[in-house]
Amino acid sequence: MVACPTVLESHRLLLQRLGRKSASSWLDEVLKTGALVNPSEQDYLEGVMILSVLPDQAITLFDATLAVLASRLKLEVWTYDHHFDVMRCKVWR
Repeated sequence: MVACPTVLESHRLLLQRLGRKSASSWLDEVLKTGALVNPSEQDYLEGVMILSVLPDQAITLFDATLAVLASRLKLEVWTYDHHFDVMRCKVWR
């Protein structure tokens, strides 16, 4: 599964670094999988709560919401970002 905000951010990055054609091809492949999941409004609100509980960390709302979504769906997050460890998220490395 891939969170929709991850697709949005990845597409932006590919567009900037590799151009429109590569970004478009990648997006077509991702959309074919049908494995997209949208965070709920509650996921975003819980992400905001994480930010308020960890004010000394430079955690983005994107990462906090992804951690909440992964926890709710009982999935690991593919990342090397140490903030997911701080948020006690299950991480796949």
